[in-house]
Amino acid sequence: MNIPEDLRYSKDHEWVRLEGNVATVGITDHAQGELGDLVYVEIDTLGEYVDMGEVFGTVEAVKTTSDLYMPLSGKVIEFNDRLSEEGEDNPALINEEPYGQGWIIKVDVQDMDEYQTLLTAEEYKDLID
Repeated sequence: MNIPEDLRYSKDHEWVRLEGNVATVGITDHAQGELGDLVYVEIDTLGEYVDMGEVFGTVEAVKTTSDLYMPLSGKVIEFNDRLSEEGEDNPALINEEPYGQGWIIKVDVQDMDEYQTLLTAEEYKDLID
């Protein structure tokens, strides 16, 4: 199980990479493994402010659909177009590279204190073990 040490994690299996006040968000290797082959990603919150813990989108696998929960309050400023380009949908990038090209959104973080409440890699590992 791949759990990078330099990221923070939510109990809902999202990961966060913080650069300044912009957070890159995706789902963990554990989450994508549990969901199976992803076939669709829907983000309908682009340009909107979403509170920590609220749903910001969904991912659809062959047999299930799962909500995506915002790990930090902020404005959704970017969606990873590689996951859903016109005629070129490739949500499988999340399965292939959950911490790389399979990122889902970027967020303009409003409350930096929330970042400290997210799980460290060790804490996340304990959660899923």
